[in-house]
Amino acid sequence: MPRPPLFQRATVLRIVRETDDALTFVLAPEGGPFAYRAGQFCTFRVPLDGTDHLRSYSMSSAPETDTELMTTVKRVPGGRISNWLHENVSEGDVLELTRPAGVFCLRETEEPLLGFSGGSGITPILSLAKSALAGTDRRVRLLCADRDRDALIFDKELTALAERYPGRLEVVRHLDAEDGYVDAAAVAEFVGADAGADCYVCGPEPFMDVVEASLPGPGTLFIERFGAPAAVPAEEAAGSPAEADGEIRIVLGRKRATVPRHAGETLLQSARRAGLAPPFSCEAGNCATCIARLTEGSATMRVNDALTEDEIAEGYILTCQGVPDSPSVTVVYE
Repeated sequence: MPRPPLFQRATVLRIVRETDDALTFVLAPEGGPFAYRAGQFCTFRVPLDGTDHLRSYSMSSAPETDTELMTTVKRVPGGRISNWLHENVSEGDVLELTRPAGVFCLRETEEPLLGFSGGSGITPILSLAKSALAGTDRRVRLLCADRDRDALIFDKELTALAERYPGRLEVVRHLDAEDGYVDAAAVAEFVGADAGADCYVCGPEPFMDVVEASLPGPGTLFIERFGAPAAVPAEEAAGSPAEADGEIRIVLGRKRATVPRHAGETLLQSARRAGLAPPFSCEAGNCATCIARLTEGSATMRVNDALTEDEIAEGYILTCQGVPDSPSVTVVYE
């Protein structure tokens, strides 16, 4: 089945100010609502200074509870795109974005859901919480770490949810200015008797590292990372890639190119070496911006936090993570 066009247009219906540095954009995609799952994200394409910039932002809406698509963007100091969105986008404007993607989603289980959010990491965690509360009987417990009280995103919405679902939703606020940074003791205290829960973690890298290292287990762990490059095996990182038997054929629009295969080189790297300019963003296997389809040969993804099993079965691959494991490969950017 052909995949829909990568980028589509959506009108900004409303803009909701969550905090001084966080805005929620309520979007109406052209052609009708997107189908999506709680916890997924869209990648936005912003033309700025003659260059297309790509950034991924999670949905704060959930299909079980919201009739409109909402994504929340926190202004990042020095962040060109987050600042541009805050300063230049108004109601009625049209943005370009991909359909929702990502695998930071609920699984079918009766285990409790524990959400760990740092700052704007609450965005997909809120989406997951709303979905679990409305669509299942699971208990939901959230540990939300923020800089201070002025930085609390979705404070009123979380309070209302806790009142609507008494006994099923618990929200624990951790303020760095008052409590210090979240540490192993705080994580262990929060988890308590729910060691077997599904744990969802999203926030700054240091925060996620502490939570991941401190979870007692044996629960299932889900981590949402944007922009953290995957580790390259040591044997591949040393020196220039060695040429190997075979060739990589790339089709990008009307352009076609063929290059010799290099051991350990990703399909995205091969396309660049061929002189092409394929789409990409995070280069970490998270955003699906670099998606293409294998029409010949096979490749293995080092990391996949974006494609579903059905998409993989149809031949789609994240080219930033796909390393050929057959001599000849043909990849088509659709």
